[in-house]
Amino acid sequence: MKLEELLKEIDYQLLNGLLDIEVSQIDYDSRQVKDGSLFVCIPGAKVDGHDFIDQVIEAGAKVIVVEREVHYQEGITYLQVEDARLALAYLSCAFFKHPSRQMTVIGITGTKGKTTTSYMVESILKNANKKVGIIGTIGSMINGEFQKTKNTTPESFELQRLMREMVDAGCEYCVMEVSSQGLMLNRVAGIDFDYGVFTNLSPDHIGEHEHHSFEHYRDCKKKLFQMCKAGIFNKDDPHYEEMIEGSTCYAYTYSILKESHLQASHIHLYKETNSLGVKFDTQGFMNTSFETDIPGRFSVYNSLVAIMICYLLKIDVPYIKTALKQVRVKGRVEIISTPKDYTIMIDYAHNALSFQSILETISEYHPHRIICVYGAGGHRDVKRRLEAGEIVAKFKAFSVLTADNPRGEKVQDICDYIIEGIHKYHGEYIVIEDRKEAIHYALENAQKGDVILCLGKGHEDYQIIDKEPLPFSEKQIIEDYFRQ
Repeated sequence: MKLEELLKEIDYQLLNGLLDIEVSQIDYDSRQVKDGSLFVCIPGAKVDGHDFIDQVIEAGAKVIVVEREVHYQEGITYLQVEDARLALAYLSCAFFKHPSRQMTVIGITGTKGKTTTSYMVESILKNANKKVGIIGTIGSMINGEFQKTKNTTPESFELQRLMREMVDAGCEYCVMEVSSQGLMLNRVAGIDFDYGVFTNLSPDHIGEHEHHSFEHYRDCKKKLFQMCKAGIFNKDDPHYEEMIEGSTCYAYTYSILKESHLQASHIHLYKETNSLGVKFDTQGFMNTSFETDIPGRFSVYNSLVAIMICYLLKIDVPYIKTALKQVRVKGRVEIISTPKDYTIMIDYAHNALSFQSILETISEYHPHRIICVYGAGGHRDVKRRLEAGEIVAKFKAFSVLTADNPRGEKVQDICDYIIEGIHKYHGEYIVIEDRKEAIHYALENAQKGDVILCLGKGHEDYQIIDKEPLPFSEKQIIEDYFRQ
C-alpha cells in the first residue's frame, strides 16, 4: 500500500524522505522486519523500539515512525508522531482496509464476565445461522476455526489482521473482549464499535506494570463508551454511575434489582445430574423466560447482556433461548460430565475476587461438600496466596493445594503462604505438589453430592514450570481418569 494512503487519518511530521513509496508490511517487533517494512518505534516498559532503528533498516525497513528526533539515514523516510502506539493502531486499520467498518462490532469490558458473555453472544448468533468471529482471553474464533492469541485484546496490528480475516471469511459480526490494557495502550483505537458493554467493576490489574490506581483502571475502561454508538450498562454495579458518566453513546441498561431496559426476576437455581443451572424471567424489552446450564446469579447478568445485544440485533427469541440453554464456555465454570454422583467444574478463578464469586455461587446449590484443587502463580504477589487460602477456608471448603504455573518457585513454598491464610479460618487441607495427582486425589475421595472445583487453570492447556510451558489439560486429565 502507498504510504500516503496509510497516513490519511494520522497526525504526523515528515522529518526526512519521501511519502510516495510502497509499504509491504507494518512491524513493531524488530525481528519481524522485511524488505519494504514500515517500522513503528514503540517505547515499552522494558524495550524501546528506537534502539533498534539501525537493525531494522539493515533488515529492509524503508519507513521509520518515531516519537522523538533520531539520526537520519539516506533513502529512509522518517515520520514523527506524538503517540507511537496510537499511530500503530491507525496505520493497522488503514493497512487492512478498516475491517471494523464492514462488520457489526460488539466490545465487552469489565472485571468479570467478559469471556462468558462473549461466547453467549457468539452462540446465539451462530444458532441464528449468522457468521461470527470472536476475540478474547481464550483466543480468537473465526467461523469455528480457533487461533491462539497472546493477550485478551491483542496488539492493534494483530487485532486488525484478525478482523480482516473475519471479513474475508464472510463474518457479519465480531464479538470482542476489550481489556483495560487494550484501551490504555490504544490497541483498539480506530475500531468502529457498534455496541459497548459494561459488565461490572472491582479492583484488578493494579500494579507496577499495569494500572497505578483503581481510578486509572476504571477510567481506561470508560474509554470504550466514547468509542461506541450504543452502550449497555449493568445498572446494579456500584460503579454504574461512574462508568456511564462522560459516555457519548446511547445508553441501555440491564439489572436484576432495578427497573431497566431489560430486567430479570423469579431467579431459580436448579441442580441435575452433571448440571447446575439457573432459570429466570425477563421484563422490559422482552417479557419471557430463559434458562442456562452455566450456574449462578452472575450467569443471569451475563445472559441479560447476550439477550439484550441479540434483541437489538433483531435475532428471534427462539434462537436466543436455545443457544443460552446449550452454551458452554471453555474453562469458565465448565462442568465436566462424569459417571459419578458428584460434580466437577473447571474455572479460571485465580484471585480473591473470583474465588469469592465462584464459592458463593456453588454454596447457593447446597452441595454436600466443596473440594477446591488450586495453587497460586510463581513470582506473583504473595498477598494473593494468603487471600486465596482465607476465602476457601471461610467457605469451609477442603483445599487440595498444588502447582499452578509455579515458574521458578518451589510449589511447597507457594503453598506455605496459602496455608497461612487457611489457618486463619481453621480450614482443612492437603498438599499434593503434582497437579495431575492432586486432581486424581480429589476424584478418588469425592462423595455423593460433592462439588470439586479445579481453580486457576481454566482454559489454559499448559503448566509453566521454571520457564517452559509444558502441555497440561485439566479436562483431558479428568476424562482420561474416568476412561481408564
